[in-house]
Amino acid sequence: MVTTESSITGWYKSSYSGGDQGECLEVARDHPDVPVRDSKTAPGPTLVFSTHGWTAFVTAVKEGHIRA
Repeated sequence: MVTTESSITGWYKSSYSGGDQGECLEVARDHPDVPVRDSKTAPGPTLVFSTHGWTAFVTAVKEGHIRA
């Protein structure tokens, strides 16, 4: 699902993002699903993943199945 919902709150960047790097994602906490957005375009669209889908994605990245 993609949304431009501006009422989503609780955004944070991973401590692994390094702060000044331009390729950062932000994830919002305390929602039934997992909203994700590009930190460079915060007012832009938000992707919303199921908890299961987000967990599977993060696990695949950590295990090296998906690389940047």
